[in-house]
Amino acid sequence: MYRNENLTMMTDLYELTMMQGYYKFGKKDKVAVFDMFYRDNPFGSSFAIAAGLDQLIDYIRDLHFSDDDIEYLRSLNLFEEDFLDYLRGFHFTGEIYAVPEGSVVFPREPLVRIKAPIMEAQLIETALTCIINHESLIATKSARVNWAAQGDPVMEFGLRRAQGPDAGTLGARAAVIGGCCGTSNVLTAQMFGCDPKGTHAHSWVMSFDSELEAFRKYAEMYPNMCILLVDTYDTLKSGIPNAIKVFTEMREKGIHSKSYGIRLDSGDLAYLSKEARRMLDEAGFPNALISASSDLDEYLIRDLKLQGAQIHLWGVGTRLITAKDNPSFGGVYKMAAESTDQGDLIPKIKISENPEKITNPGYKNTWRIYDKSTGKIKADLIALDSEEYDESKPLTITHPQYRWKQTTFEPGTYTLRRMLVPIFVNGRMVYDRPSLKDIAAYCKKEQETLWPESRRLTNPQEVHVDLSEPLYELKNKMLAEHGRSSNAQEEPAD
Repeated sequence: MYRNENLTMMTDLYELTMMQGYYKFGKKDKVAVFDMFYRDNPFGSSFAIAAGLDQLIDYIRDLHFSDDDIEYLRSLNLFEEDFLDYLRGFHFTGEIYAVPEGSVVFPREPLVRIKAPIMEAQLIETALTCIINHESLIATKSARVNWAAQGDPVMEFGLRRAQGPDAGTLGARAAVIGGCCGTSNVLTAQMFGCDPKGTHAHSWVMSFDSELEAFRKYAEMYPNMCILLVDTYDTLKSGIPNAIKVFTEMREKGIHSKSYGIRLDSGDLAYLSKEARRMLDEAGFPNALISASSDLDEYLIRDLKLQGAQIHLWGVGTRLITAKDNPSFGGVYKMAAESTDQGDLIPKIKISENPEKITNPGYKNTWRIYDKSTGKIKADLIALDSEEYDESKPLTITHPQYRWKQTTFEPGTYTLRRMLVPIFVNGRMVYDRPSLKDIAAYCKKEQETLWPESRRLTNPQEVHVDLSEPLYELKNKMLAEHGRSSNAQEEPAD
């Protein structure tokens, strides 16, 4: 758990006022199904990375109202005593399915599916969306940054620029899921078992009488991870020559560092890195690393790569931890079904004048369709949970709006996978929680299932997300019952 704190009261007030209404009007035992999903990929990407499930698990397991919580709610003069008494014994008793953390995901398909008494399902909306939205956003940004680095290690360096301690700590965790090799945040490293990374600051150099003395003292303390920051005074005339002197002295003493080199934090990184590489090579240090920081993101890294920058290690801070160009993931939480008095689930649909806000009704799962020969994703199919598909039979998927657009997968050419897996059943956790390193390894494999055309940073190829025939017919029927035609639907991918 990130910290020992009960987050039950981290909710919007209207969740509690609605809960009191459900209680007062005899709906507290009615079961509801909610989906958490998002509508548009962030950053102009063709995909996102699901993250935050581990923190959601901790939140659900600790869900309860303390005496202090009850007393505070009483002080608001909004809640009746019988409802407050009910809250004293409140805990989660329902079902949660979710995509595994680190999964590649696409718009409109459920990331988390809740089936629980409506009181419970309603309360958790705010915290659930807060947790999943934030970490999924940063994990997705990290995946893009790491893709741009083309296999070079990327370090997360953003804590001091994050929007608070939680964003810095859990954002660093999400960055590791997305592909970062480690983080400067020691608390994240301690809590989640990832690697702490870092060098030294300009203040270290400025605290000594000379840059050379500062470098010598640092090398004396940390000979096996001696990365020297060379731009405090003059990168080419002072910093790199002094670093070379220190590396030479280490070699003459028989010290063979496991990791040594320089860090650039300002100036023209392409030009400086090329000059640094030349100087280090001429001095006999072809294995010296050149790392860089300085307001990097995926676009700048890509451009530096195109310009032939001689950088092997990237430190990315502000623009990663804040997701500067797209600061909100946009995930939403919508009711998809509700139980009758007899316990049967009936689908629910939200209709809007904005077609993209019309929801997909019913109790659903997502089937991922892979090309059997390559393991790459061909399409996703959102379907009712009761539907079954057989890889030994042809599978035809149809554009939900333009019905003449169809794709048929022949037997032996594709494989299938259900994306939602059980996390809680009857209020009990049934999920085997992986370590952060295992999640990051899984996320790397997930990204390898994307075609290169879908991974490019600008104008990527969209991945098809379709509705199954039964779900399409159900949605059309419900739209018609509300006086809407199928043309009112959102325009999905074909």
